[in-house]
Amino acid sequence: MTPLARAQRQLTAHPLAADAALAAGVLLCMLAGSFVDPHSGHSVSWRIRTPDPLSLLLMTLGAAALVFRRRAPMAVLAVTGTVSVVESVTGDPRAPVAMSAVVALFTVAATTDRPTTWRAGLLTMTVLTGAAMLAGPLPWYAQENLGILAWTGIGATAGDAVRSRRAVVQAIRERAERAERTREEEARRRVAEERLRIARDLHDVVAHHIALVNVQAGVAAHVMDRRPDQAKEALAHVREASRSALNELRATVGLLRQSGDPEAPTEPAPGLDRLDELAGTFRSAGLQVEVARSDDGTTLPAAVDLAAYRVIQEALTNVQKHAGPAARAEVSVVRVGPSLEVTVLDDGTDDGPRGAGPQQGGGHGLLGMRERVTALRGTLTTGPRYGGGFRVHAILPVTPRTADAKDPV
Repeated sequence: MTPLARAQRQLTAHPLAADAALAAGVLLCMLAGSFVDPHSGHSVSWRIRTPDPLSLLLMTLGAAALVFRRRAPMAVLAVTGTVSVVESVTGDPRAPVAMSAVVALFTVAATTDRPTTWRAGLLTMTVLTGAAMLAGPLPWYAQENLGILAWTGIGATAGDAVRSRRAVVQAIRERAERAERTREEEARRRVAEERLRIARDLHDVVAHHIALVNVQAGVAAHVMDRRPDQAKEALAHVREASRSALNELRATVGLLRQSGDPEAPTEPAPGLDRLDELAGTFRSAGLQVEVARSDDGTTLPAAVDLAAYRVIQEALTNVQKHAGPAARAEVSVVRVGPSLEVTVLDDGTDDGPRGAGPQQGGGHGLLGMRERVTALRGTLTTGPRYGGGFRVHAILPVTPRTADAKDPV
């Protein structure tokens, strides 16, 4: 990085220091202009002159005000304009105090909108030029008076140009960022669609192989005693079909796996065997939870076990969030015939976003529970209880129904 770029970065990081440096530079320029008199008699020449003490004071005040030009641009313009008017009326010869007003007007134009710039610019030009022409020691047509008009106009125009360019650059940057976000969202959407297509293809392939395994296994069981050779052939087909299904599954999961996904689960999926631990977690958080179970000795499929656990977990989480500080929750797990019924009740009074009913689904938690239960061909009912509170009731099939076994995959 060059020394100039490093200095520019330092000034950008410390705007007050940059304004102080600018004020010092403007003060030096005004002092240099006040000590030089370009007019001497009737010929154009240069000579050294000594400015009045009042002019020195006014130059110092105008430069000092520029230190705060970014914090209060209108106030700084008022101060610098006032000292410039005083100098235009009293200075003879006149010192270039109006330079500070030009810088202040530039700041106002660069930091505000165009209507404000027009109003401030016209007012500053009118006041400074009018004071110099009408009350100054020089004739109204003097070049110094016209110079004040020109320089104030240049300051306002330059500031407005800087503001317009800054707005254009900001609009271009925002448009580029918006286009980049759109491209990223489109890429993510395409990736999601492709992953969904791959998942559907996987379903078709695995379903075909599983159906073949089912048929061949049935043939093997039917002819096992009478024709062992045909049973062995059927079992060979079962092994080949299962191997093909596993290979397809492994290849497709490899495509769907993200770069940061773990190679294997680090712990087993939770189930109802950890229900007491789950209830204890909520009790330690201040929620009164009672658990009643009548499913002892029931062996649940892994998917049903996980779904029941997640339903209870989400329902208790909703109680903790929305039912109020004094709410009590009751959890029951009952085996009824081929199904497992999970019920979570609470007596809370603040239903909040849960009270949308079973059709609306409430928040994302209820929607997630419904999708999880529906995926297992179960049913989920949620809604407020009569007299207060909320009820979540899930029916999960433990054993497949006879009609389901005949449905095509």
